[in-house]
Amino acid sequence: MAKGTKRKSDPGDVATNRQAAFRYHLMDRFEAGLVLTGTEVKALRDGKAQIKDGYAHLSDGELWLHNVHIPPYAAASRDNHEPERPRKLLLHRYELDRLAGRTKERGLTLVPTRLYFKGARAKVEVALARGKDVGDKRQTIKEREVKREMDRAINAARRR
Repeated sequence: MAKGTKRKSDPGDVATNRQAAFRYHLMDRFEAGLVLTGTEVKALRDGKAQIKDGYAHLSDGELWLHNVHIPPYAAASRDNHEPERPRKLLLHRYELDRLAGRTKERGLTLVPTRLYFKGARAKVEVALARGKDVGDKRQTIKEREVKREMDRAINAARRR
């Protein structure tokens, strides 16, 4: 990728976790609502959030999002939020029960992959994931390089 160009993402995306596909095998994806304060929503509207190290955790029948950094909103001087506080995720009960059963399996975790707005509501896409081994990561790199070479060859053939 050329320097200075930004990778395309879906419209409305505030933050994406591209490392998740490299670190984990992503299985099922769920769309969850987020419980936020006013200053968090305004900071997200500015497009400032970081979900790379985030994870979701089930406790007492509720799903919580941890290690997601939403920076303080600059215009709210004293009434600001804590940047990395745990945030509650909203899912249907049957989805929570299904996730509770699946995450008890050894090696499965919940990883946020996208943070975006759907209308006026902030949503997070959470994926059920299994960690990759070093060999799997090498295979992913190899596949990406092969795809890149194929794209380059196709583009070079079109130019002629």
